[in-house]
Amino acid sequence: MAQNIYDTPEFFAGYSGLPRSVLGLDGAPEWPSVRALLPALAGRDVVDLGCGFGAFARWAAQQDAASVLALDLSENMLARARELTASPAVRYQRADLEQLSLPRAAFDLAYSALALHYVEDYARLAASVFDALRPGSAFVFTIEHPIYMASTRPGWLQREDGERTWALDHYACEGERITHWFADGVRKYHRTLATTVNTLLAAGFTLERIAEWSPSADQLAQQPALGDEMQRPMLLVVAASR
Repeated sequence: MAQNIYDTPEFFAGYSGLPRSVLGLDGAPEWPSVRALLPALAGRDVVDLGCGFGAFARWAAQQDAASVLALDLSENMLARARELTASPAVRYQRADLEQLSLPRAAFDLAYSALALHYVEDYARLAASVFDALRPGSAFVFTIEHPIYMASTRPGWLQREDGERTWALDHYACEGERITHWFADGVRKYHRTLATTVNTLLAAGFTLERIAEWSPSADQLAQQPALGDEMQRPMLLVVAASR
């Protein structure tokens, strides 16, 4: 079973204060890049893997998706999502992505935002999603970039000239990473970029596009703090098709 760190009070309180938690998709600077990779959703069946507070599920319903099955392991996340959602097209359900079981050929889009790096058995998940999609369907997801999460001690380092550089070590050593983020003991799983892509190909997917997200000039002008994201890629965006 996956770690359910989001239901611990300390972590949930910290996460709830993030811009993407407070503002939904408007608080996720990568959203315009992700949205550009999504197919038209009118009349389509969607599954959201790791739905959090349900921002994407609500957006999909607004795009006239026929149905949205939104899954998360955290009861706290699901409770907040249900409070914020009025659309009858959206159904929230508790599920562990490590043991994901979905009906075969039931969906036209599988979507996931910043959840799959918590999954240890990524190959099993990719195969399960492939089976759950109809021919011609899409799988679009974001994860922490492998460069961002590879280090066993992630963070900024100070160079002799005073410039900061992001720690990059143990890149080829895939597997568990334990970090502090709002709480001690947060467990994630590092995979190289090659493994991330090749696992999809082995499951039967066709890779459509990948993006190592960085902010636009307009975003940098409006939010100078995003300048850190120009120093190293924090997010990887992947679009694949069945």
